[in-house]
Amino acid sequence: MKKILVIAFILIGYTNINAQIMFKTEYFGKSGYRMTEGDRDEKIGNSKGSATVYQGGINIPLSVSLNDKNRLKMWSISAGGAYAKLDNKNFTEPLVIDEIMNMGLSLDHLRPLNDKWSMMASVGGGIYMPSTQFSKIRLKNVLGNASAIFIYHFKPNLELGLGISMNNSFGYPMVFLAFYFNWTAEGKYAVKISMMDGLEMSAGYNVNKYLSLNIVAEMNGQMAFIEQDGKDKIFSHQYIVAGFRPEIKIGKQIFILITAGISAIRPAEITNRNIKSMFQDKEYYFQIAPYVSAGLNIGF
Repeated sequence: MKKILVIAFILIGYTNINAQIMFKTEYFGKSGYRMTEGDRDEKIGNSKGSATVYQGGINIPLSVSLNDKNRLKMWSISAGGAYAKLDNKNFTEPLVIDEIMNMGLSLDHLRPLNDKWSMMASVGGGIYMPSTQFSKIRLKNVLGNASAIFIYHFKPNLELGLGISMNNSFGYPMVFLAFYFNWTAEGKYAVKISMMDGLEMSAGYNVNKYLSLNIVAEMNGQMAFIEQDGKDKIFSHQYIVAGFRPEIKIGKQIFILITAGISAIRPAEITNRNIKSMFQDKEYYFQIAPYVSAGLNIGF
């Protein structure tokens, strides 16, 4: 689970080819802060904290066409941002920061290669800041990325892809393996497992065309490039949440999503900005806590 967002890359879902806008607010209740290293798992003094995360994004198709096999070819542009406010209490060491601002932009391309294979590519960049003050943006806060994924279509509802992603998370360009997975089963009962932007799993019951009731589990997070003690470092804020989510449909393209559940674990820590930090044993995290969120998805 460690460093999952440091090597993240931008992927887009293409089950819906309309332009889409998304807004989401998440709240993580207060919980204790702990450290784990090997067999040790101990509380860090009386340190504790809660968090609020605001996210938004838009995906706009620029060019859409179908080949003679009715397979999709598309160019699109995606933009998104997130702001995390961490309410940290009783910390006597600089183990966490109080806020994160992430912004990103990418150009994405999807094209069929043959009856069973497609290629999805993306190039873009983003700003990963420990502040909302644009005057403090430096080159070290900028992350560039590019990826190419080759996707095999097992069935219309099952896709698996593998490729490469390149970014400068550690201050210099590096290449990582990139994965893509998407599976859905729809009907009165619906199941979805998606690894496009984070990880999302859901199982639900479609009450009618306006309401569905779902059990969900998701993994997501934010990060910021910072300087501490004269060294370049990364603060990563990640979380795994699970809960109950009613999804309400208004009209044809507006969806309201409300989730109540738990934050199972919320890793939040500062590490050196180098590849060695991916393999260290010591980790810091906030314990289980209440979780609620509200989201709005609009298609047009």
